Amino acid sequence: MAKLEVKFPTRFIKELEDIFKNTEEICGEMVQAGGRVVYNNVMKNMPPVLKKSNFSRCVRLTKTYKTPSDGAINSKVMVIDGYFINHLGKRTPAPLIANVFEHGRSVESRGGYMPKQPFFRKSFVKKDIFRAMYQVLVRHKLNSAS
Repeated sequence: MAKLEVKFPTRFIKELEDIFKNTEEICGEMVQAGGRVVYNNVMKNMPPVLKKSNFSRCVRLTKTYKTPSDGAINSKVMVIDGYFINHLGKRTPAPLIANVFEHGRSVESRGGYMPKQPFFRKSFVKKDIFRAMYQVLVRHKLNSAS
């Protein structure tokens, strides 16, 4: 009977053990880094009208959390469930304002026609998100190697 014996360097095995032990922490930091990229892009891509107002206080990046149903690690960039008060003192639900800017408004609806000015959708740039997440992974890899 043939026998195969493979020996890995102990340093390599230690690195794998460290990664296995810290997987949730590393993934959480990676997700948070990707979320920060999206949050910064949302703030940068926000229409000038919203930038001038205090609407930016309604946009939040949540803490990293684990979903109970499938165990995925997530973080959200979201418009909070609150009211936005414009410069005239009118209270409007913040998610409604984000939705109107994102998807536009038809002629029939109150207030007349408003073309869409998407700022959330164009804030999700995959290569920038992956780059930020990869930098966190590399940083952890370098820290575990030393």
